[in-house]
Amino acid sequence: MPARATASTPPKAVKPSPRERLLQAASELFYAEGVQSVGIDRVIERAGVAKASLYSTFGSKEQLVCAYLDARHAKTLGRLRKAADAVEDPVERLLAVFDAQAQLFGAPDFHGCAFTAAATEAPAGGRVDEAAESYRRDIRALFTELAADAGAPDPALLASQLQLIYDGGWLAARMDHDPAIAAPERAAAAALITAATAPRPK
Repeated sequence: MPARATASTPPKAVKPSPRERLLQAASELFYAEGVQSVGIDRVIERAGVAKASLYSTFGSKEQLVCAYLDARHAKTLGRLRKAADAVEDPVERLLAVFDAQAQLFGAPDFHGCAFTAAATEAPAGGRVDEAAESYRRDIRALFTELAADAGAPDPALLASQLQLIYDGGWLAARMDHDPAIAAPERAAAAALITAATAPRPK
């Protein structure tokens, strides 16, 4: 019968699986240096697993890249939805998406939008391209949902406009190395939302 943990003998930490270690290593390296610049051997070395583990788990580097993007997709959408759900005012819920994005601009490991970078390096129409498109569709769907809740007469149009600002925020913060770009980005989004949701004269 296994011994129970006591106050003096805490339970042992569960060691991450090879899949978890590979994904963590891929996330760190691909985001920092690019999916094409980082070879499989570096991911394997960082993860501390055998090469056979990578191929038995993911099958190929492309599938590993897609798994990395899928994990980032879920994490990012989760962060944005959590930020929107933390406030009640419909307009502030839209702006909360930009606030959540802005929190990343000043991070030491900030390198811009992972999906834009990966799609730029990958062949058009491939699985990596599809993963990036899936992320963008979900971002647009989130903006559309929140725009409808805010009373926009054309939620899809406002969502498309807000996504342009959102995309530009990633690019400007990365290229200009200026986290403060979040303030004018938010102001532009707020002005657009106000104009789109203002009562129309009868």
